[in-house]
Amino acid sequence: MEVCARSAGKITKIDSNPENDLDHSDLPQPTASPQGFSTRVQLTDLGSQPILGSNFDTNERGSGLLMSASPDADVSTIKISKQASNAMEELSSMAFAQEPLWQVDMASNTEMLSDVEYMRVVKVRECQSPPSLDVGNSRELEPVLAVSSESSRAVEYFKTSPISIIELLMDLEQWSLAFSNIVSKATLVGVLASTGVERHYDGTLQLMKAEFHAPSPLVPTRESSFARYCKKLGSGLWGVVDVSPETLPQFPSRNFRRRPSGCLIEEMPNGCSKVIWVEHVVVDNRLVHHFFQPLVTSGFAFCAKRWVNTLIQHFQWSATVRAPNSPTDRGVIILQPQRTFFLKFSERMVKSFFMDISASRENKWMPFPVSGADIMISTKSSTDDHGKILGTTTVFATSVHLPAPSKQVFSLLRDVKFRRQWDIYGRNHRFDEHAYISNGDNPENGVSILRAINDETKKIKALYMQESYTASTGSYIVYAPFDYKHAENKLMKDEWPDHIPILPSGFSILPDRPIHWDETGGSLLTIAFHVVAKSPTDEREPSNQLGFLMHNIIAKTVMSIKEALGFSI
Repeated sequence: MEVCARSAGKITKIDSNPENDLDHSDLPQPTASPQGFSTRVQLTDLGSQPILGSNFDTNERGSGLLMSASPDADVSTIKISKQASNAMEELSSMAFAQEPLWQVDMASNTEMLSDVEYMRVVKVRECQSPPSLDVGNSRELEPVLAVSSESSRAVEYFKTSPISIIELLMDLEQWSLAFSNIVSKATLVGVLASTGVERHYDGTLQLMKAEFHAPSPLVPTRESSFARYCKKLGSGLWGVVDVSPETLPQFPSRNFRRRPSGCLIEEMPNGCSKVIWVEHVVVDNRLVHHFFQPLVTSGFAFCAKRWVNTLIQHFQWSATVRAPNSPTDRGVIILQPQRTFFLKFSERMVKSFFMDISASRENKWMPFPVSGADIMISTKSSTDDHGKILGTTTVFATSVHLPAPSKQVFSLLRDVKFRRQWDIYGRNHRFDEHAYISNGDNPENGVSILRAINDETKKIKALYMQESYTASTGSYIVYAPFDYKHAENKLMKDEWPDHIPILPSGFSILPDRPIHWDETGGSLLTIAFHVVAKSPTDEREPSNQLGFLMHNIIAKTVMSIKEALGFSI
């Protein structure tokens, strides 16, 4: 996807992509409001009225949930809509605010909210507002929990229309698929307000539940119920905001909730959009593994820049799918139907990989019973053929610290020339890249078809589909054995690859501390292998023989990667 052009001569202030500089001076400069925030739009209908106009449409699922937990569904609905309106007002104000509310963390090139200034502004607003009749106050929960506040802001331009971004965010299936590297699972609980017109979301209010994850089983997921509200704020300006309605008893908070978070989307010339993304949450991070503590507690692991980078990747992927036939940089011509087929298959592969390595409750991770090993095991079982292996499969995963920059680790693991140095299964094979589909401006981001060729017989022993991706907030390399003939048959029948069985394995790579993407620091490498259990096994626990075999393979893989990076074991 081509990112829209911006004025030359700007100095970077904040940036979701280190290669694309952006200065806040090209944002509208509003006058300060009496409450201490600043905003450039007149939000006369926000925060003063619940969202109960002519577009109100109570969904049975939503009202059923409210009725089951509250004796008065109408009161609960009014409270949620009032809180959503207030959240939109706060998001709009925060999105355009400047210092001292937002401060730049120079080490990570990320804008972070000043908690002291934020609480001061909140108290000023509360003093200037009429007393609330609500018994519950979400901020009163914070001292009870060992929680911390995480907040960040990122800005980026996209060569796509605002409605395309809004539709992605408001459609549960599209949203959870596009952000599968962050969203483990998501449920639409109900729709409290809607226009009822396709692709028209102004005033839409949804109730949602979601589980957010970092790419490692050692980082607990963040579960939250929240309201998502979409509003047209002015000519060419839209807002989509999430907020956890914690003042209501049917939305209890255990370890995570969302303060007003989301994005403003501004229509720009030439079919472009400007997105200002704000993440603001309260979370209990006590159960995070010590490897990931600096990255998570700093707010970097779930920062706004990560969401924006993922959004960039999604629209680059969509542009690649729609692109006309053209030769790749490997010289292999891939026609559009084949390209779409491979990209769809790879998309499902990557989504499965992130689901496999997350700390989601569905994975039921168990530590491997070997002293000193942080290897986790998750056993899965499938009785249908919808893209899964029938029977029992097992995921073995671990996260390790490497004293090498993330860029160096990514370059080693994605390059087919170095694969036999770390691939224990491929020691007697030569690997080559038969075809490559580039995704976006970075030539290292794309989908490959790899061939494993036996050294002795010179015959192709296996084909792999591999996707590689790198950005300032993290990288991954995901691959899976690939039955080309099966795929070709599906393609000839004009079928999608949804039913091709897939067992993804691979790596996720994060910096070991919240630093800007550069050549310094270390890496947090998560390794996962998804294998078939060859012998009958208990659904909860793999056989000891398979367990010790995979333990040895993971240990040898880690040693091989360290050796290839030039570090002594």
